[in-house]
Amino acid sequence: MAEAKAKKNGYSSDQITVLEGLEPVRKRPGMYIGGTGLEGLHHLVWEIVDNGIDEALAGHATFVSVKMLADGGITVIDNGRGIPTDIHPKTGKSTVETVLTVLHAGGKFGDGGYKVSGGLHGVGSSVVNGLSKKLVVTIHREGKTHQQEYAAGVPQADLKVIGKTDKTGTEITFYPDDTIFKESVKFNYDTILDRLRHAAYLTKGIHTSLEDEKTGKRYGFYFEGGIQSYVKHLNIGKDVVDDDIFYVDKMVKDVQVEVSLQYTEAYNETIKTFANNVLNPEGGTHLTGFKAALTRVINDYARKNGLLKEKEENLSGEDTREGLTCIILVKLPDPQFEGQTKNKLGNPEVRGYVETIMNEHFNYYLEEHPAVARKIVGKALLAARARKAARAARDNILRKGVLDGASMPGKLADCSSKDPKTSEIYLVEGDSAGGSAKSGRDSKTQAILPLRGKVLNVERARLDKMLANNEIVSLIKALGVGIEESFDVAGLRYDRIIIMTDADVDGSHISTLLMTFFFRYMQPVVDGGHLYLAKPPLFELVKPGRKSSQFIYDEDELEVVLDKIIAKRAAEGAKINETDERYKQAGFVEQKRYKGLGEMDAEQLFETTMNPEKRVLVQVKVADAEKADAIFNKLMGTEVELRKSFIQANAKFVKDLDI
Repeated sequence: MAEAKAKKNGYSSDQITVLEGLEPVRKRPGMYIGGTGLEGLHHLVWEIVDNGIDEALAGHATFVSVKMLADGGITVIDNGRGIPTDIHPKTGKSTVETVLTVLHAGGKFGDGGYKVSGGLHGVGSSVVNGLSKKLVVTIHREGKTHQQEYAAGVPQADLKVIGKTDKTGTEITFYPDDTIFKESVKFNYDTILDRLRHAAYLTKGIHTSLEDEKTGKRYGFYFEGGIQSYVKHLNIGKDVVDDDIFYVDKMVKDVQVEVSLQYTEAYNETIKTFANNVLNPEGGTHLTGFKAALTRVINDYARKNGLLKEKEENLSGEDTREGLTCIILVKLPDPQFEGQTKNKLGNPEVRGYVETIMNEHFNYYLEEHPAVARKIVGKALLAARARKAARAARDNILRKGVLDGASMPGKLADCSSKDPKTSEIYLVEGDSAGGSAKSGRDSKTQAILPLRGKVLNVERARLDKMLANNEIVSLIKALGVGIEESFDVAGLRYDRIIIMTDADVDGSHISTLLMTFFFRYMQPVVDGGHLYLAKPPLFELVKPGRKSSQFIYDEDELEVVLDKIIAKRAAEGAKINETDERYKQAGFVEQKRYKGLGEMDAEQLFETTMNPEKRVLVQVKVADAEKADAIFNKLMGTEVELRKSFIQANAKFVKDLDI
């Protein structure tokens, strides 16, 4: 009777299809979760959370909560229908055990379990089970609470009824296997919190929450506005063209299309595309349909209302999208992605659906909001004029051969190697440090490009202004990748681009300006792992006789090193004078603090900062492009108050400041 009722609600063992076994997961975890580092570790959480979100998408759950347990485990709870508990007809085991032990056993392969899903329910659950030293599943369903425990994917007993309940839902607690996740099994609170925030934005009306049992921190999300709230969040701190946010939510056949957008005074566009709540970084057919409709509707409105003169050419897609912040979310029964990573949606019919909806409803919006419409068109017209000016500036520069890779910048000291894989370039602050770097480098593999003064803040400049800046042009030429339409990461002449600036406020500012440039105009270089920050030493501990030194890179390291040396000297019977400076207690005759690279001679600069065997490099990664975008906007944008608040909030973390 109970399962007969379950069949009525559309989620029973009949909808769980079995494709293959679980054995490969522990042998090759990277095939299923991308790797066994921190990203792979957190991927386990996403798999279980996404199952709860899929229940919400199907209209059966209103919350998904995550708890970071004090003993290192993770508990994920949803109030969906609960995984079916009856015996599966094909495996002869309970359906819960089938879902958790058989790879590709899930409710998303046939016709019954889920009409819309972001993943393959059961694939995620079984992979998490296989990679956990312990997993406990608790199911609330049909008035009963069932429970079962696993170790490394192996059930420790049959599924048992442990009580009665008036609730429904699934609760999974798991402990990642530290023999597989050797780097770390420690979860990051902020990483999980960000994921739950996005899930709440993309699923209207769902509550998501996170609790850290160890610290007591708790946070929850609920966004009535869904992706409208998401757009508002992305535009915090930006000057918006108008406070009003466009939003449409329509069904075409069996595909739901949601679009929300708002224009800002920024020069870059931010468009995020999702299919069934899965981010598609490379867009796809939904993005193609949106772009076509947006360009057509704005041009038609501008012509119809005399904002675009008869002899003027149409606004380009690039013009109509300058400063745009937009979220596109489609939900469909059978998403077709290009490749396993789901980076790009391939369903051809979706393009037409999105285009039709945008053509109709964005046109209505402009007609009904004439003041907003004129601002949007005005913004696009300004972008068009700037684009023409930038094109003229670029063409002029190209005519003169300024960006021609054959003519390198005069101040570039290039390396003799022509193999990008073995070559690296140092972007060095100032001519003085540049001179030391040129003298001390390994000229076979290390190129030096000195940069004079502070690089242009590209957050507040269009391309025409950028191409009039000597430092930016020198950088573009030296790297060999071109810019904007001519950009091609395949032309990169150096495998490592290393920003080397002074360890002070000015040096940090220059580093931030350069990182802003790479993030906005050469993000594939960053994504490819080519950008680094050099870490010059902050202190030099000079030994007696001044023939050798020990270099220290930060305050914390200095204290640790001195503590160890002093303790060792005391253990060896040396007399320690407590009134002496600590460096003298450690047996050094001087402690130098460096404020600039120029204070080091060529040999010291190479040994401390450029020698591949000894140097410290920090790779620049953009794991969360959205967060990076917000930070660059705060630090380099026009909002002074936002930057001031950021500095005030983070000043307490600065241990020592050179001004």
